[in-house]
Amino acid sequence: MKANIEWIRNNKTNKSTAFSSEEKKALNLEGLLPYKQTTQEIQEQRVLQNLDRKPNDIERYLYLSALQARNERLFYRVIINNIERLLPIIYTPTVGEACKAFSHVYTEAKGFYITPEDRGNIFNILGNWPEENIKVIVVTDGERILGLGDLGANGMGIPIGKLILYAACGGIHPSACLPVMIDVGTNNEPLRNDPLYLGLPSERIGGKEYLYLMDEFMEAATQRFPGVLVQFEDFLTPNAFSLLDRYQFKYRCFNDDIQGTAAVALAGLMCSTRITEIPLEENRFLFLGGGSAATGIADLLVKGLILNGLTEEQAYGQIAMCDIHGLIVSERMDLQAHNLPYAKNQSGMSFLETIQQFKPTALIGATGAGGAFTKEIIEAMSSINTSPVIFALSNPTSKAECTAEQAYTWSKGKAIFVSGSPFPNVTFEGKTFDPGQGNNAYIFPGLGLGIVAAKIEHVNDELLITAAQALAELVEVADLTKGSLYPPISEIREVSVMIAKAVMKNAINQGLTRIKESEIDGLIQQELYDPTY
Repeated sequence: MKANIEWIRNNKTNKSTAFSSEEKKALNLEGLLPYKQTTQEIQEQRVLQNLDRKPNDIERYLYLSALQARNERLFYRVIINNIERLLPIIYTPTVGEACKAFSHVYTEAKGFYITPEDRGNIFNILGNWPEENIKVIVVTDGERILGLGDLGANGMGIPIGKLILYAACGGIHPSACLPVMIDVGTNNEPLRNDPLYLGLPSERIGGKEYLYLMDEFMEAATQRFPGVLVQFEDFLTPNAFSLLDRYQFKYRCFNDDIQGTAAVALAGLMCSTRITEIPLEENRFLFLGGGSAATGIADLLVKGLILNGLTEEQAYGQIAMCDIHGLIVSERMDLQAHNLPYAKNQSGMSFLETIQQFKPTALIGATGAGGAFTKEIIEAMSSINTSPVIFALSNPTSKAECTAEQAYTWSKGKAIFVSGSPFPNVTFEGKTFDPGQGNNAYIFPGLGLGIVAAKIEHVNDELLITAAQALAELVEVADLTKGSLYPPISEIREVSVMIAKAVMKNAINQGLTRIKESEIDGLIQQELYDPTY
């Protein structure tokens, strides 16, 4: 194959019709491209027109995926310039549908797969990845993909999507990003029996065998790519907590479902106080769900309440949790370790009864149970609050505890609403609400950028609270007036930079980095990826 064609076939060098006449001559590309040179801006218009022609979002997802494989810089230019429009396509909710269909629409390798068969050789096989300067790894084992459950190796769509956001929103160069699937099988029997399924067609391994594989991966990854940040994504709750406890202070890592979700939710709760005029420490928080997301939010919230002057006992007293069995109480025998601090020393009661007796000011859903916030629930919250705070955080959209329209309609326009996936504007009795999306993309790209730029040793709660505070401070009065507790998604790159700066400053104060405050701006600028030709 002639080397000249590689300029077009290599997605990192391809400019397609943007090659100039001089470049065509110098690179021996004459005759291989149409006559007319077009700018990257014109190419972007063509991409957007083609997206408009697609019949649905999954087809748009596949089109953008093909563009990424063909022309990486154009792909990121389109994403960055149209992030508000395209975020729901490249990530939630469309990525959920893409994951379910992953084995059926697979076209090319975009990530790295590790199986139990690789035990003892993971360091060597990581060397097969074509890039050497890896700064961020997003890893999953596919057992709890969004609210969809065990999708096995089909869950690779999540790390791929998260790392697109690292580049587009956080500025980390795409070549420094590595998506990893720890394929240890799947307990999804229909998936295993699907002849097109591409993952390990066996039941999941667990116990010591699973931990040994994860231990080897973490050690191999940090040896192969010194200083790499590892982000854990969509692990089943018990594994999510155990792996975080196991690695948090040994490696540069964090769990986005536990810690990223917590930070973005805490930022929203902080902002809600500017509307309710109830200080954070005087709020009462009721969670529906006792998994990794809910517990992560609650744990960070406790730290935030303590910083606001409460004792640890008082902070826990302001929080209650319900699950499918109702209020989580200490007499139950099915509780996991992370549930115990929130278990109440009283008799159990239903979700509705808990609202009536606990009288929460904020209701936070992280269940993966679509429709769990019924009309009766929203009305109960509205009867005891002038401005009930309703967070329906489960993804994708089909798993949201309620829709924006339901929250505003059933509360008669009183609700302060946040969702995990995007919902359209809602008009109720003449007022239009622009519901905020508590998307982790507000946190992890900026947090990751700060960690990478400053080589922060590890991620602790103080850094996460700092990230949440930085995000909350960026919310303008105009955002609050229209019902949003977050800045516009269109400003996400600028938001990420501000979060990174705040995190880096805090890390300096904690002694978690060797950089000086005067170096922050320069180090961030060194990292920021510009996809312009």
